[in-house]
Amino acid sequence: MSAHTDQQFVEFVVKAIVDNPDAVSTVRTVDEMGVLITLTVDPNDLGQVIGRQGQTAKAIRTLLRVVGAKNQARVNLKINEPEGSRPHRERRSEQPAQEQAAAQEEMGSAIDTLDL
Repeated sequence: MSAHTDQQFVEFVVKAIVDNPDAVSTVRTVDEMGVLITLTVDPNDLGQVIGRQGQTAKAIRTLLRVVGAKNQARVNLKINEPEGSRPHRERRSEQPAQEQAAAQEEMGSAIDTLDL
């Protein structure tokens, strides 16, 4: 089995779910904490990779941990967020209160998942 099976796994899965598979790239780094795979996708595909309330990203991370465990390595996934992809506070404050609360709850869940 290849030494970078974890990186190939991430690329294979992500390319299968995005609209722009040619824009998918990964960087694999190893340090004392284990393996970190940093994923970059087209900004328009970010929502597909993260999923509703971060469920897709969480599922990819879970499977990636299994791949890592099989190779005796701790593997983590970081999803690069394009500059300016989060709405600014000023824009959110212009939304009606109910929409703002729902948007904050959904964004908070996705952000919490990204920090796993």
